[in-house]
Amino acid sequence: MTKADIVAKISEKLGMEKSEVQATVETFMEEVKNSLEGGDNVYLRGFGSFIIKTRAEKTGRNISKNTTIKIPAHNIPAFKPAKIFVEGVKDNVKVK
Repeated sequence: MTKADIVAKISEKLGMEKSEVQATVETFMEEVKNSLEGGDNVYLRGFGSFIIKTRAEKTGRNISKNTTIKIPAHNIPAFKPAKIFVEGVKDNVKVK
């Protein structure tokens, strides 16, 4: 499912113009991004949490030059689904 699919479904369910729904979805995503970039996590009860995870420093390899490099510690955005969300997927989606 793409962002366009989400916009179309919400528009259909609520009877709103696609342009209004598009603006709402874009604003939501922008606010989540701004919050994470500002160092704050986003908690959506019953859905999940957008959190900042810290990756530890590690040693990597540059295979083209056959050298080792240090990859510094850094933060990445991550999504942790709510327990009820995980259970719903587990119960309703068959293993392929």
